[in-house]
Amino acid sequence: MFDHDKAVRVRISGKVQGVGFRYWTRDEAVRLGLTGWVRNEEDGAVVAVIAGPDSAISTMIERFRRGPSGASISSVETEATQLEKNSTDFRITR
Repeated sequence: MFDHDKAVRVRISGKVQGVGFRYWTRDEAVRLGLTGWVRNEEDGAVVAVIAGPDSAISTMIERFRRGPSGASISSVETEATQLEKNSTDFRITR
């Protein structure tokens, strides 16, 4: 288990489904050493909870603003949160 400085819930809107956004998010989060999860929402948005050091979270939020190739980001909303359980990995959920 890892000690995390904080966790953030991020809601990304725009053209974010059907472009590999969840897989891209998982890969980027793993590169940054973050834990948490990402999922598609019924309204077309993507929601992620990312946990880790402040600097890694800030970097990931900036990456969300650009997204993967094919995505078009209209908004990135963040709020402080907590992981539901102590997570040691980053996963794609439904």
